[in-house]
Amino acid sequence: MVPPSGTVYVAGASDPPDSGTMRDFRGPREARERRAAPLTGAAARMPGAVRVLLGCLPGLAAVAALALCASGVERAAATRNGPAAADRYAAPRPPIVSRADWLGDDLREQPPPRYDDKVLAVFVHHTDTPNGYDCADVPAILRGVYTGQTGARDWDDIGYNFVVDRCGTIYEGRAGGIDRAVTGAHTQGFNHRTTGIAALGTFTAGVPVPDALTDAIAALAAWKLGDDDTDPRSKVSLVSSNGLSRYAAGATATLPAVAGHDEGYQTSCPGAALTARLPDIRQEAARLQGRPARS
Repeated sequence: MVPPSGTVYVAGASDPPDSGTMRDFRGPREARERRAAPLTGAAARMPGAVRVLLGCLPGLAAVAALALCASGVERAAATRNGPAAADRYAAPRPPIVSRADWLGDDLREQPPPRYDDKVLAVFVHHTDTPNGYDCADVPAILRGVYTGQTGARDWDDIGYNFVVDRCGTIYEGRAGGIDRAVTGAHTQGFNHRTTGIAALGTFTAGVPVPDALTDAIAALAAWKLGDDDTDPRSKVSLVSSNGLSRYAAGATATLPAVAGHDEGYQTSCPGAALTARLPDIRQEAARLQGRPARS
């Protein structure tokens, strides 16, 4: 949420040094080759006694037996393992307007982006800006938000990872790559392992919330949470990195996977009207992930 002029907005302030970029770890080098080449595929999964028996059969008989046995092993493995949960519940990426398209030459010099290892939750915000805009003017409005946050407030970049307008168009916010777990500056204490999605406008009590806007937020949440198999209707554990949040630094908080800004910080953001739509957003995001309905 962008505060009125003259107020101190700490929700997007930088976290302590633990916000530093997380390194990409790679596994150890492969073990040295063994003298005898190992068995692979279905043959490797056969019991040793079966492999010995096959070795005693004459040529063609052994080949036929091997094929039948391998087929059974593959079917059993497929039945036992099934598709990975992250594959079952991954949602497609919705269309997103890149920051290069709306920011253009207004980009300021800034430090490299920071990253987390995953995205476990989404925080929903509103920008606390006027609602009666023409959607064709959104790029110019976003440039104003960006200039205000990086200029007057001296932030390193726009705080939100994404911004959604009332027509349902999604815009890339903070730099670093829409496919990556970019550490934002949107929710004091809980910028790590989260994505910040801001609804462009002010959604206090009684203000209509467009369905196109909530549908776009749901699609974005489904996609970002699906990669790590997070059910948008669930609760997740997050560790507060800053005592200015609702939780002491180092405390573990159990929060909704799709949360309002006020869940982690003392604020009225994202507004009562948008907060009331969060249950619908969670349900739609779960549907987009292909999750079964709850009774």
